[in-house]
Amino acid sequence: MSQGVAPPFSAWERTLALRYLRAKRKEGGVALIALLSFLGISIAVAALIIVMSVMNGFRVELLSKMLGFNGDVFVQGPAINGPEREGVISRLRAVPGVTEALPLIEAQGLAMGPNQVAFAIVRGERPADVAAQKLISGNIKSGALKGFGDGDYGGDLVLVGQKLADTIGVKAGDTITLLSPSGGATAFGTAPRRKDYTVGGIFSVGVSDYDAAYIYMPLEQAQLFFGRDQAIDRVEMKVDNADRIDAYKGDIVRAAGPATLVTDWRDSNQAFFNALQVERSVMRLILMIVVIIAALNIISGLVMLVKNKGRDIAILRTMGASQAAVLRVFFMSGAAIGVAATLTGFVIGSLFCIFISQIQAVVEKVTGVSVFSADVYHLSRIPAVIDWSEVLVIVIFSLIVSFIMTLPPAWSAARLDPVEALRNE
Repeated sequence: MSQGVAPPFSAWERTLALRYLRAKRKEGGVALIALLSFLGISIAVAALIIVMSVMNGFRVELLSKMLGFNGDVFVQGPAINGPEREGVISRLRAVPGVTEALPLIEAQGLAMGPNQVAFAIVRGERPADVAAQKLISGNIKSGALKGFGDGDYGGDLVLVGQKLADTIGVKAGDTITLLSPSGGATAFGTAPRRKDYTVGGIFSVGVSDYDAAYIYMPLEQAQLFFGRDQAIDRVEMKVDNADRIDAYKGDIVRAAGPATLVTDWRDSNQAFFNALQVERSVMRLILMIVVIIAALNIISGLVMLVKNKGRDIAILRTMGASQAAVLRVFFMSGAAIGVAATLTGFVIGSLFCIFISQIQAVVEKVTGVSVFSADVYHLSRIPAVIDWSEVLVIVIFSLIVSFIMTLPPAWSAARLDPVEALRNE
């Protein structure tokens, strides 16, 4: 074999690199370290994909449900309670990008059932608007929307969150008593207003904070019960893309006109989502460090391999193999571990995220313990949304780290003096 005849990464180099990975019994330490490197990188890559996907799922689920429940933009002020209210709402609906604009009342009260009394947030909306909100109308677990809004002043049917209904002990068709602190004036002060309603339906949106507190009531009935006359609290709007709220806000402000205050979801929820983003970034950094630590084992394995193969390296050099060829052989030996481990971690992490609901169900069935409490995490299931661009970054990062870790021992092997190596043998 003459130096420079074979091209880089030729068949003989690849064959020799793979042969070195098949450790003999006397080289069992090398095989063990290679196995530990493989397992460490695989687990670290899979964990990184899973954690990032779950954190991304948290943000997507919470954002979609919070905004689906509360709206993206809010308009308040005297203008929405004047004679031009319907005109203002019509202008807001006509803004490009706005999908909904609905008037509502939101007030606090107490809900009484057979079991106990619980704090409740009563939201008054027009029946047609409630029916159009798929997050509510599409998640009625018992009862129905039929009859909601029928009768004088909107009737007496209400919709109750599932956890709130369970807490006070009511079901669809039962009677629930509501108490409002804003009652009528008496000689002894303001007396709370109390009224019985019928539970028309029980909804569950999957966010425990909402399911445990909210009651939906027809807008006219809410105006009557809370003594608002014809007034409303605000107009809520939804837009095509809540992350691009600034693209719509200027047009919304102009459509709302003077004597209005326009706010958006970021004013009340930005701190929460910023905290999620910071936590996500920190977890990514920590797990990337874990990938680096796992890849460090490649150095240990290759150092031992170079030591064991010193005689082979000397023979190759005397036969005409170049330093670059030797470097490539040992580089491919270490890189093969990193590539195989990264691909294995990618497959495990991706499959885990795809079937995470089934895995959660099996674990809970086997252990009999809820591994994802809605009371703690605000969601009824573990969310996982795979961002394939982020997964690609993770895979590339793991490969680059693995390749870098192979270079020092491979470079050491390439610089080995054949005469000294044979003399030591």
